[in-house]
Amino acid sequence: MANLLSLLFLLLLSLFDVSEPAVFSSLDCGATESSVDGNGIPWLSDVGYIQNGEIRVVPNAGSVSLVMSTLRVFSTRKKNCYLFTVDTGDQLLVRASFYYGNYDKKSSPPTFDLQFDANHWATVVTSIDQVVVYEVIYIANGTEISVCVAQTLPNQLPFISAIEVRSLDSSMYNQVDANYALFQRSRVAFGATSIVRFPDDAYDRIWVPAVVSNGLTAIASDTSIMNADVPDKPPIPVLQNAVTPAESSSSIILLTNLPSTPIPIYITMYFAEMSQLDPTANRSFEIYADNQQTSAPIIPQYQVATEFTFTNSTASSNTTIALVATSDSTLPPIISAMEVYVVGPLSNGTDGNDVQALVSLQNAFAMLQEWSGDPCLPATFTWDWVACSSDNSPRITALYLNGLGLVGTLPDFSTLDALQTIDAHNNSLNGSIPDFLGSLPNLKELNLADNDFSGPIPSSISNNNNIKLEISGNPNLCVSGKPCTTSNTGTSPRTSSGTSTGGASTGKKSSNLPVILGSTIPSFLIFWAIVGLLVITHQRRKSAAIAAISTGGLGKPNGPPQPMPTGFAAHMNGHSTNNDIKVEIAEQIGSEFADLMEEQAQAENNNTNA
Repeated sequence: MANLLSLLFLLLLSLFDVSEPAVFSSLDCGATESSVDGNGIPWLSDVGYIQNGEIRVVPNAGSVSLVMSTLRVFSTRKKNCYLFTVDTGDQLLVRASFYYGNYDKKSSPPTFDLQFDANHWATVVTSIDQVVVYEVIYIANGTEISVCVAQTLPNQLPFISAIEVRSLDSSMYNQVDANYALFQRSRVAFGATSIVRFPDDAYDRIWVPAVVSNGLTAIASDTSIMNADVPDKPPIPVLQNAVTPAESSSSIILLTNLPSTPIPIYITMYFAEMSQLDPTANRSFEIYADNQQTSAPIIPQYQVATEFTFTNSTASSNTTIALVATSDSTLPPIISAMEVYVVGPLSNGTDGNDVQALVSLQNAFAMLQEWSGDPCLPATFTWDWVACSSDNSPRITALYLNGLGLVGTLPDFSTLDALQTIDAHNNSLNGSIPDFLGSLPNLKELNLADNDFSGPIPSSISNNNNIKLEISGNPNLCVSGKPCTTSNTGTSPRTSSGTSTGGASTGKKSSNLPVILGSTIPSFLIFWAIVGLLVITHQRRKSAAIAAISTGGLGKPNGPPQPMPTGFAAHMNGHSTNNDIKVEIAEQIGSEFADLMEEQAQAENNNTNA
């Protein structure tokens, strides 16, 4: 089904003559199957993207789109993350949507944190009946990005309804350094009568119609031809509408939806003439911020877009941004669309080598794959089984793997050279203790107790006085430099699940010694009783045989001496005679012992049948 949706989506892109974005992912969180919305956007279920969380259905969701009718809510973990594969250096638009809709019948919309990669994104304040949307634009610094929600208040569980990831052209929004992100505050289409998005906008930006008021008039273009080849690539439909004051001397005051505190901003505006002006008419205006001119005169063109970007400065909700006609203009200002962003720094994230080492642990132990996103950042939302330094690019300083049910051998994570503590006790780790553990330069504590390690302890560990080592509960370990013997008597081989073949396991190490003793002692006594009986019997026969020899009746003890074959007597001596006796006795013992064992087995079989 997902492949069919992708084919339909590619067909739709070809119809609108746009190139396929490198990434165009849409997740319907909580949905159990794929769908296509009214804009032709294919939506996938989030089931394959996350292991945690519970699916909930919003009741009476008729007023919102089908995508908003389901959600996924999280009651465990510090943070829960969705992962997306991208290309390093991709410029991305990431959008997260939330619709509470009283899904839990508590009429209590929660508040929680939204994060991407290692960064705090926003504090999500949900509404009981409104869709809340957050959007960020930034350049990916790796091949994987994450979108996470995190609980911050008691009894207010984070949830999410939808996630969208879109690739943008590398030339777009490039006046912002790659170490910064653009957090959207508004994106409006002046004069439009409905929302503009994909397929009209190939990058699926959502342009919301502006409310026309304060003496403004909406006007539409008299042509369908429009050259929109400007840096941030606005869609043509938003350039075919505009607002302008009714009076030529009036200005346009722009609302920015900025916070009350001054912050760095990125504002881009788009202009175009809606009709061919009379030769005597002239439209020219400038942009002012708090009565300070910030632009040269702007003269919009017919059928051609003009873009102006306002950046490298700070602004707030108290900042007045106005379009003011120049003194020689015969027409008032005009504007078609505007985008407003807050500029914020990007975190470097946890040290890259450390992250790769954690990935090797996750690949070795499926249990650890439930954690995703940045391991250390934001700082209050680290993974449950790691501790981190406070560096700008944090290092992993501890692994707390105890009691997580890990089964198998430890992979190589020697690049975690900032580790001070490794606690992996009470698991089912097996094989030899890796030598690299003793070479970790900052390691102080190594607890490998209550596992199934075997073989010698590496000298790099046993000779390292800086490491406090705990290895009790590993019966097959031996001290390096001493003979190392392993006994498997009475134990069953372990399976990959940590249980013993042929029986159930309680998860604790137990002894089979009582069973061994109970089964071997009776057999031991019976065996030696039989041997004793045979020895006594054959001792008597041996005496009789010797007596027969002394009377010359070896072959026939009660008869006359028998002549020997020619040549035999010349070589016969006492030694060869004794050897013949020993052979005969040994053969008789073996034969009679076999007869006795057969008789015992037959008796036991008769008792069983009885």
